[in-house]
Amino acid sequence: MLNSPKSKTLLLIALLMLLAIAARVIPGTRTIDDAFITFRYSRNIVEGVGFVYNPGVHTLGTTTPLFTLIMAAFGAVGGDNYPWYALTVSALADAITVALLFLIARKVTGSDLLAIFPAAVWAVAPMSVTFAIGGMETSVNILWGIAATYLYVVSTHKWRDIGIGVCAALGLLTRVDAALWIAPLLAVQLGETWIKQRRLPLRTWIAAALVLLPWVIFSLAYFGTPIPNSVTAKRFAYLIAPNAALAQLIQTYSNVFSTFDLFGSVGVMIAALLILTCTLFAVSYSVRKEARLLPYLLYVWIYFGVFAALNPLIFRWYNAPPLPALILGVFVGLWALLRPLKRIAPFVIAGIGTLCVITTLSGWTLTPDHGLNRPAPKMAWHAIELLYQQMGEHLRDDLGVTAQTRVASGDIGAIGYFSRATIVDTVGLVTPELTRYYPVDPALIVTGMNYAIPPALIYDTQPDYLVTMEGFVRQGLAVEPQFEQDYALVTEYPTDFYGTGMQLYARR
Repeated sequence: MLNSPKSKTLLLIALLMLLAIAARVIPGTRTIDDAFITFRYSRNIVEGVGFVYNPGVHTLGTTTPLFTLIMAAFGAVGGDNYPWYALTVSALADAITVALLFLIARKVTGSDLLAIFPAAVWAVAPMSVTFAIGGMETSVNILWGIAATYLYVVSTHKWRDIGIGVCAALGLLTRVDAALWIAPLLAVQLGETWIKQRRLPLRTWIAAALVLLPWVIFSLAYFGTPIPNSVTAKRFAYLIAPNAALAQLIQTYSNVFSTFDLFGSVGVMIAALLILTCTLFAVSYSVRKEARLLPYLLYVWIYFGVFAALNPLIFRWYNAPPLPALILGVFVGLWALLRPLKRIAPFVIAGIGTLCVITTLSGWTLTPDHGLNRPAPKMAWHAIELLYQQMGEHLRDDLGVTAQTRVASGDIGAIGYFSRATIVDTVGLVTPELTRYYPVDPALIVTGMNYAIPPALIYDTQPDYLVTMEGFVRQGLAVEPQFEQDYALVTEYPTDFYGTGMQLYARR
């Protein structure tokens, strides 16, 4: 039975899925601060407080309504263990993504050998694993895009068009930037359907509308808008250098196989040339032979262009969504490039693919210098979150803060989750009225940083406590007599990032 081609394919898929799950379970949770914002929303839903961050304040401050509800569903059944719920959901989502990557690559190239490599790379990629174990919605966000692509490229099921619409809607409910893969896919589908059948893909559109409609109605009634407030708040609060997003995207795309960790800058430059060459061959091949794959390949560059043009602050997890499509494009392009060589092509593909997996694994460390002592991606840094957790527990357990205590902070995730205090969000993610204090005077921002707390915001809101990194107040609040008169430094944890330490001030 295991000698049949179908059984071998199923075994390959199962092994790749197990690899993806193991690569996420082994490091354990290394939760990112923004994930705790979502977890607090989820916990408040479960505890009957409402879909709110601060009790009674109907502001949509999480960027991922669907993931919030998924976490709330787990919390309702299993209690307050949201980091592990998020890791579980993300590990399963990534395992499915890996399987679908394999099936798409196999369909396009006809090669099981080649299909192994994009799936294996994504299974262990630091950019993939970091945000799965970091509690973010990234894995689920990526899943909807690859699932819709699988349905369009591979599936022949009669419900395919409806499935594409459902995936598109769920993508938007997970993150609004899913529109960047939805737009090209629906555009190509529309063109194909109209040219071949002289009809509109109404099944896809109606399915998407029916899934989205309940959320749109609820969010308009409850929040006043279906668009997360954090989308606009982040643009006002941070000082961003021109072309900063462009530079970071170039760095991410050229180092998608973690080439820098083994071969340094020269290796990255060579890899970037090969990546660009292969993706161009993939696009060319898709135009001629596999037009349905084209939207997913183009998504890589649409994403690149939109974010480079808008130049927002690129948080680390913003880099991840287009990378599975980029990796798939590299291997499809490699196959298209080497096809004329026939006999030696499999050996070359196997060699390059194995090298890509090895370089990707070089982005891991066996002994992280903080958090759980387990193998983990080097980029899964969460030292600041561990300190915020310590500070939040200090506020709750030692200083006796309650839901009525007002605590101001620029990073509100772990502080809000562990302290359970009412949070005065100095960035404005969950307190949109505070965006009027931005943009901040650039003179207040320490060189090498992108943020400072506006002094007037603290004087006007008068929180009971202020949690801040020293660098966020060094050239502003920390040197103002009024702040020294109103607040006293009561706790400080020394750091070598964002200034000299994490500080807690109490109102006198």
